[in-house]
Order: sequence, then structure tokens, then C-alpha cells
Amino acid sequence: MDELTHQSSIPVPPAPAKRGLRWVFLGEDGIRAGWSVILFIAIFAVLEVIAALPIFPFIHFHVERGAPQPAYVAMVQEGVQAALVLLATWIMSRIEKRPMWVYGYSGRAKLLRFVAGCFWGFVAISVLVIALWKSHLLAFDGSPLAGPAAWKFAAEWAVAFLFVGIFEESLLRGYIQSRLTRGIGFWWTAILLSTSFGAIHSGNSGESPVGLFSAAALGLILCLSLWYTGSLWWAIGFHAAWDWGQTYFYGTSNSGMAANGHLLSEHPTGALLWTGGATGPEGSLLIVPLAVVMALLMWLWWRNRAVSPFVRQNL
Repeated sequence: MDELTHQSSIPVPPAPAKRGLRWVFLGEDGIRAGWSVILFIAIFAVLEVIAALPIFPFIHFHVERGAPQPAYVAMVQEGVQAALVLLATWIMSRIEKRPMWVYGYSGRAKLLRFVAGCFWGFVAISVLVIALWKSHLLAFDGSPLAGPAAWKFAAEWAVAFLFVGIFEESLLRGYIQSRLTRGIGFWWTAILLSTSFGAIHSGNSGESPVGLFSAAALGLILCLSLWYTGSLWWAIGFHAAWDWGQTYFYGTSNSGMAANGHLLSEHPTGALLWTGGATGPEGSLLIVPLAVVMALLMWLWWRNRAVSPFVRQNL
């Protein structure tokens, strides 16, 4: 009798609550990471259909296929893309009831980081181009521009590549990086998105396997700046200056794209794997040691100066 009384007095744990569809889509901190990324991509795709698709055929109408790209086409195309990705990010910030700035646009000294990124982006592409030149893998043919035209094209391509930096960094290292970090950790997300960034370049005319690898590697290196600074501003500046340097200043191909209006002219003089060929400097194997040195220098500079805001989220 005492044994029965003792057993009946043991508290019975409550049955687990039934989890409905709400649990599938929502977690403790809002929309689950995977669904939020899918929603962001869907919103961006709809905006592309509404705004970009009607505009792009019009601005390309007078440009022959395979011809050097005019600066005004790049400015309009990349400006629209940058605006759409920022709009999609803003829409998601309203849905999630968070400030838009938390998706990579906050942080201290935004302007200083942007300017520093511009400086090092131009230095990095200059090191690569000069290494090719000194190794007799690239020869300069003089300058096709002079006077006001040189300044005009310099400004136009600077604006175009600023839009490129904002668009590509926001798309691949902005909202999606922030949200997926909650689910799979910062560096797994960085590897996934950087690999995707390289794969996206496969559609470029004149792209090569080395160029695809370098696009992914450079994307991963830019994630290192996001890891330490918590913002995209350094990466945006680096990205813009790297592209401006190789496309306008040195006049090389940029992932297979040739520009109409560049300060210097050049041509490759050697084996494809070393010169990059039609891909440009990004298609040269010399970019591999450059990428390693860049990553090492960034680690040495920031490791004792900054504590990553993502360290607790890195699974």
C-alpha cells in the first residue's frame, strides 16, 4: 500500500505541446534563417522582373555583342541592381522589425573604412598588374585617353564600380550572410556564398577556371573584413577600387569584360595560365600568392585590434 502511494505521488511530466506550422517558419528570434533567405531572394527576383528586365534590353540595344562595354551602360545597370538589392534588404528589415543597418551597414568609422578599402583595393590590383608586367606576361601599349576625356571616363567608371561594390557585397555578404550565420555559422556561410560568387562569374564571356577560383577566393577574403569590422564598408571600397583599377586605370579585362574608355592599354604576352588571357589579371595563377598574402596581412592587422561581432554566432 505504501509503495502504491509513493508511486502515485511522483509528478507526471506534462505532454509536449503540439508544434504547428508556426514553429516550422518561426523561431525564437523571428523568421527562421532558411525561410528568411528564401523570402529575400524571392523579393529580389520580383523586383528584378518589375524594374530591371524592362530596362536592361533598352540600354544594351545600341551595344554590339562582344563589344567593349560603355561606362553609361555599366552605371545604369549596376545602379539599378544596387538600388534593388538595397530595397529588398529594406523590405526584409521591415518584415523582421530590425534596423536595415544591422545587415552590414553599421559599425564605426564607415567613411574611413570605405576609403581604406579603396586604397588597399587599388594597391592590391596594382601589385598584381605590376608583377605581370615585370614578369613579361603583360605589355603596355600607351594611353588612348588624354585631357578631359580621361577625367570623364575615370569618374564614370568610378561611379559604375561603386554601384558594383554596393550591389555584389550587399547581395552576397549583406542580408544573406547575416541571416544564414544564425543557422550554419559565419564561416560556413562565407564559404557557401563565396563559392556561389565564383560560380556566378561562369556566365561571363571570356571567364576561365582560374578566374572563377579567384572570384571565390577574393570573396572569401572580403568576408574576413566583415568578420573583423562587422560592416561591409571596407569590402565595398576594396571591391570598387579593385575593379576600377584593372578596368579603367590599367585597361585590362575584368573577368572577361572589356571597357570602352580606359586610361592605359595592354595586351598579355605569355602562357594563358600566367597571363589570364581574355579573363584579365584575375585569371592569372599569380593571384593565388597575392590572395594568401592579402589574407595574412588582414589577419595580422585586425587580430589584435578588433573582436569579431560574429564570434558567438560562429557554429
